[in-house]
Order: sequence, then C-alpha cells, then structure tokens
Amino acid sequence: MRCWWGDSAADYRPYHDTEWGYPVADDTRLFEKLSLEGFQAGLSWLTILRKREAFRRAFAGFEFERVARFTERDVARLLADASIVRHRGKIEAVINDARRAIELAESEGSLASFLWSFEPSARPSRLDRAGLAELAQTPESKALARELKRRGWRFVGPTTVYAFMQAMGLVNDHLDGCDAGLAVQRARASFDPPRR
Repeated sequence: MRCWWGDSAADYRPYHDTEWGYPVADDTRLFEKLSLEGFQAGLSWLTILRKREAFRRAFAGFEFERVARFTERDVARLLADASIVRHRGKIEAVINDARRAIELAESEGSLASFLWSFEPSARPSRLDRAGLAELAQTPESKALARELKRRGWRFVGPTTVYAFMQAMGLVNDHLDGCDAGLAVQRARASFDPPRR
C-alpha cells in the first residue's frame, strides 16, 4: 500500500518508498532538499525529481562549501544548462543560500541541528488524504521559514519549508495504512535528531 501520489507516476514509487519521510541528518542532503524545494516553486515535484541527478551534477553535489564559491561565470553556465530548471533567481538563491548555510553551520554547530530544532511535536497518528491536503503549512514551517529569511535565505516560504520537512522526516505524512509510513515510523524511532 502506498500514499496515492506514490503510485501516480513510476518515478515517484522509489522516492516514496525509500526516501520521502525518512529522517535525514546529513547537512549536504538537507541543503540539497531545501534547494530543490526552492526550484520546485511553481512547478511539480515530479519535474524536479526527474532532473535531480542533473541538478546534483550542476551544483557540485550540493556541497554548500563548494556552491558558496560559485561566481557569475557559474551562473552563466547554469543558465545554459538545459538539463536543469534555468531560472536565474532560483540559481542565484542556491548560491546565496550556500553562503548562508556556511554561516548557519558555524553559528549553530550544523545545518542539521538548526533545522531539526524546528521539528514539530507529534500529532495524532491517523492521517488521511483530506487531512494531508490541509497541511500545506504549519506553525513550525512558518517559524523556520521566517528564521531562514531573517538569516538571508531565499525561496524558503512556509509551504516550501513544510514540503522540505515532510521529505526529510521532520514529520511523517505518509497516509494511514501506507507501508512506507510504517517503515518511516520504525526509522524515526531509532533516529536520534541532532541537537544544538
């Protein structure tokens, strides 16, 4: 059994079953996902997912220390790369956000410890399709978005941030009865969130 969207396209199945909702504490993966969620704004996640490997190649594996050194020459290179979404504002946002990620990791110990400090408290375990549809934003995603923006990040609105929280396991939004949701629940039970 899968969440309805996990069966809506073949590309979604492995992502839904093995990634979405599993807790992540790796700074590079967290930065990648925040960046890709920003690229998704106005597009479908399927579009971004299908281009993810190209994005990884284009953005140095999303190693934010490397991306932070990108120059205007890199922006021009990325704008000419048809394998990714060529949006100047989003490209420049990733480079900017890489610089902000370095600052944040230095001040907070790690990107992961900062992001996980916004983990919501547990909610009732049953979640159906209608309930999930109402979860575009939460108080925690609004607070995290506000704090990231205060620190100079771009393309990190509360809806984008909530999608990030869902994907990286800060919440388990698999629907009731979803097999992957049970696996995520087990993974989360053995996961020790990084703390500041």
